[in-house]
Amino acid sequence: MPLQQFTDSELYTKAVQLGVISKGDELPRNQRSRVAAALLEERRTAEQPSTPTAPVCAKEIAVRGSEITVDGKPFPWLVAQEPMDIRLAADGSGTVRLTLLAESVQVLKPQPDSTESE
Repeated sequence: MPLQQFTDSELYTKAVQLGVISKGDELPRNQRSRVAAALLEERRTAEQPSTPTAPVCAKEIAVRGSEITVDGKPFPWLVAQEPMDIRLAADGSGTVRLTLLAESVQVLKPQPDSTESE
């Protein structure tokens, strides 16, 4: 990404954050590429897919008609119009089983764990 794709405001803000200049100072021209490189690295890192995080248990699943929310956020996938299997425990915890729609499905054999002996 060329230097011209960063606004003066972006460069100034990043320069202050990096301690290259103090707030209120001007960014010297010979430091602009250094600051732009830091911004480039920041964007490159943000664009890289992060490593998968460990699965977590949802705090709350709410089903209201065709609307499903998980922890207050809309469920982002299409759900088939098939019966859901909802099981509740006495303590309020439970499970929801539903059918997701997909254009393509792959079932892959898991890679053997490198720590397992063969």
